[in-house]
Amino acid sequence: MGLIEGVFGLLFGNGGNVVRDTVQVFRENAESGSARAQEVQVQAMRQFGEEYSIARQGWFDRFVDGLNRLPRPLLALGTLALFISAMIEPLWFAERMQGIALVPEPLWWLLGVIVSFYFGARHQVKAQEFQRQLVGTMAHVPQVVTNIRSLRTLRAESVGIADTGPDAHLTAEATAPDGNPALEDWRRA
Repeated sequence: MGLIEGVFGLLFGNGGNVVRDTVQVFRENAESGSARAQEVQVQAMRQFGEEYSIARQGWFDRFVDGLNRLPRPLLALGTLALFISAMIEPLWFAERMQGIALVPEPLWWLLGVIVSFYFGARHQVKAQEFQRQLVGTMAHVPQVVTNIRSLRTLRAESVGIADTGPDAHLTAEATAPDGNPALEDWRRA
């Protein structure tokens, strides 16, 4: 009974779990991995929030950012308001549409150009920001590729991972038989 209790105590208790500690060498602890993944997510969200932080902008920058955010919602809400006004006050709506029918075609073209330039310029700014971020990311590619190659050489499945190379002393140590104290005690007895 003492032998079995001692074996189970060695493997699963008495201050350390040998099985758990051995398995964690070969397989990631899921709980620790989740904690690390959460920390990465929190850091990413914090960095994302800092990019759009209003605290580092002056009052004029905040005012212009607010103005830049108005046209799209105003256009959408204005269009919805026209549909609602056509249902509630059809005569009022018809009078306004007759007025719009009198707008000359060159003025419509001018309005189209202004709206296109506004949204096109905004699209251009966003595209340039994306390209800058992409260039910054691509600058890290050589280092990432080097890191991946280094990590892959550390895998146990890699061919020649235990190769001692030209080091003769290390080869001798690796091929020397280990002593077995139990076998030596048995031979002496």
